[in-house]
Amino acid sequence: MSNSVVVIGSNSFSGSSFCKFLLDLGYEVIGISRSLEPINALAPHLWSKTGRFQFHQLDLNQDLEKIDVLLDKIKPSHVYNFAAQSMVGQSWEFPEHWFMTNAVSTIKLHNLLRFKDYLEKYIHITTPEVYGSCSGFVSEEQVYNPSTPYAVSRAAADMSLKTFFDVHNFPVVSTRAANVYGEGQQLYRIIPKTVISILTGEKLPLHGGGHSERSFIHIDDVSDATLKIGEKGTLGECYHISTLDTVSIRGLVQKICDTLEVRFDDVCDIVGDRPGKDAAYLLDATKLRTTLGWQDTISLEQGLARTVKWTKDNLTSLSTQATSYIHKV
Repeated sequence: MSNSVVVIGSNSFSGSSFCKFLLDLGYEVIGISRSLEPINALAPHLWSKTGRFQFHQLDLNQDLEKIDVLLDKIKPSHVYNFAAQSMVGQSWEFPEHWFMTNAVSTIKLHNLLRFKDYLEKYIHITTPEVYGSCSGFVSEEQVYNPSTPYAVSRAAADMSLKTFFDVHNFPVVSTRAANVYGEGQQLYRIIPKTVISILTGEKLPLHGGGHSERSFIHIDDVSDATLKIGEKGTLGECYHISTLDTVSIRGLVQKICDTLEVRFDDVCDIVGDRPGKDAAYLLDATKLRTTLGWQDTISLEQGLARTVKWTKDNLTSLSTQATSYIHKV
């Protein structure tokens, strides 16, 4: 693998955290994102004080020609793509925006990349939302059954990539991670939102009573897995990234309340559930563990403690940031 990689969606939580992971290992990283870099507390890649990071503000929907020119200049062997419209509930409001970014523009990018003879591997960061609600731990062979516009838009690009691999030998490998969390995550996600709500005395709306079941995995474990997949994953394959532990959203919030020594009932307001919300999708990561030797190392309790500390340490700057998702066209 080249020591210089391109990360598209570098300002997303997962993308920025992966950039930091690479920078800490000595890689040269070229980040591409449609938005300006956020404040330092929400930009893990800025926590690595190196001169080995370049940032380019470019939008998949608007600037594909400029991205093409940049890639030909850099000639990266590996491109990791984290870019996506990623909010599930909000995808019902403007589904065309989710389809434009996650399907149309993403497939245009793939069609551009398939002619790059310098590209050895394209790492596609996708989502278990494509499976819909499932029972038990599901493998990578699980049939798609998406239940929201977000999930359908991601499934469309995933299925298109399969045809690119089958017909064009496109060098793709895909990842699907469980619910990620950690220091630097956007404040509208459940863990930082809960912590911020407790620290600022705001009520937390808990959709549907928080009965849906999830597996939460610290972003550092996900970044480690993503690099292993990028370096050693088999082309054409998808790899699940997940812990073996599960927790309900209510149970997760209770853990945070216990950590901060507050009462659950004082923190939460129970509100209606989101349309199409999946009761559970739990991932079997056996293939990743057995074939690539990956193992998660950060327990939920350790990860929550780290995230609470990060929130407290950065509370002044974080208090100026929105705790609800703001849609950008």
